Amino acid sequence: MNAHLEALAPNLVWRHFRTLCNTPRPSGHEAALVATLEAWADAQGLAHDRDAFGNLRLRKPASPGCEQAPGVVLQGHLDMVAQANAGKEHDFTRDPISTYVNEGWLHADGTTLGADNGLGVAAILAVLEDPALTHGPLEALFTLEEETSMGGALNLAEHWLEGSLLLNLDSEDRGQVYIGCAGGADVVVDAQLPSAELQEDEQVISLALTGLKGGHSGMDIHKPLGNANRLLVRGLRALETFDVRLISYQGGTLRNAIPREAFAQVALPADDIEAALAAVASLERTLKAELGSGDSGLTLTAQRIAPPEAEPLTRDASAMLLATLHAAPCGVERMSADVPGVVETSNNLGVLSLEAGRFHLCALVRSLHDSATEAMADRFQALFGLMGARVKVENGYPGWAPNPESELLATFKQRHAELLGREPEVKVIHAGLECGILGSKYPHLDMISFGPLIRGAHSPDERVELDSVAEFWDMLRALIEQLATAR
Repeated sequence: MNAHLEALAPNLVWRHFRTLCNTPRPSGHEAALVATLEAWADAQGLAHDRDAFGNLRLRKPASPGCEQAPGVVLQGHLDMVAQANAGKEHDFTRDPISTYVNEGWLHADGTTLGADNGLGVAAILAVLEDPALTHGPLEALFTLEEETSMGGALNLAEHWLEGSLLLNLDSEDRGQVYIGCAGGADVVVDAQLPSAELQEDEQVISLALTGLKGGHSGMDIHKPLGNANRLLVRGLRALETFDVRLISYQGGTLRNAIPREAFAQVALPADDIEAALAAVASLERTLKAELGSGDSGLTLTAQRIAPPEAEPLTRDASAMLLATLHAAPCGVERMSADVPGVVETSNNLGVLSLEAGRFHLCALVRSLHDSATEAMADRFQALFGLMGARVKVENGYPGWAPNPESELLATFKQRHAELLGREPEVKVIHAGLECGILGSKYPHLDMISFGPLIRGAHSPDERVELDSVAEFWDMLRALIEQLATAR
């Protein structure tokens, strides 16, 4: 499948990306890809090993005469975000990603593409295979479960890596190099809420909010995008004048993807059904006007349905839950005072569910300051603690403090200017690159991050610009050769 990829240039990179597209690899299901890469390494005569968590390392000795060059660690993560459009049948644990080219961009057919971080991984494999490349000692580090928990980086073995320079290939902007990133933490909320049987004068309607673009909960959080959970909760609050009682809710699938869809069922007095349906139609028009062209595909619908088996929450419990969710932080909290145009602190209401009275929420908090991450997580604990919920802060990871005086950065800027005729933009990213965690385990590493132009990451709109992949590959090769030969 995806044979057309091998007709693209640079062939080495796209051939490896085809392997990644054809090998299912959602977070937590990377084993088949690891086995494939180990078999490939054996065929190439490359040494390979894994740490206790399962992170994979491949090693290639230096080119003759470059043995004394600094060791370079090429790093990327093997997993991808699993998101599909409504109505798209796709099993991410079994089905390959189907791709196509349109107007200079590579897309997937109704699913995430996996260019994040598949193209970085493909480029690393191409470096290891390239017979014409002059290089120092190389290590390829492939981490696991980055998209769900940063588990691979958090559990990376210490005293394992040997290199002194690290190239993270998980950035998504052409002509830019990243030297810092946000840290973050998951906030997980659970509660068992009281319910009461459906009353004789009550009927049930279902609500569906769909059609939003979604996106990356870090890099896209400042954009004029709708969050399906935020908007549907607002809609449910608007129906409280009809004494609605929440029965079920399901919104979002990943804590690091801005939710595109959300669904709910509510009970309300039968005499108010028509007025409630009219209120939903009116709210749809309001939300469309507010979102404007930033997220113009929103639809909000409601319809009568037969009562489900689950009981509605009590009126007090329903009102308390909706009020708490309505008050919860969501989106950009603060812009950076030191890095213009960059988000400092944010939160994504990523996954929200209610089933048979069991409430669950997973939010992802990010900040350039670890103290601000902790403060935002504490706000969640305080807010949801008021309704008696259990709140846990999990999978915390540190940010990556920028080092503008990095020698590796200086070399990158020089080669970028020589190769492409312009210096790169030096940036700090509001996303959880693994560099912060890797730097905490290997403080001596000099690190930068760069990559091709990817848009719509973490959503079925994900796409990568073909020309940027060729530019990225040329820059990567040039940088590795410069590091191997500079004295």
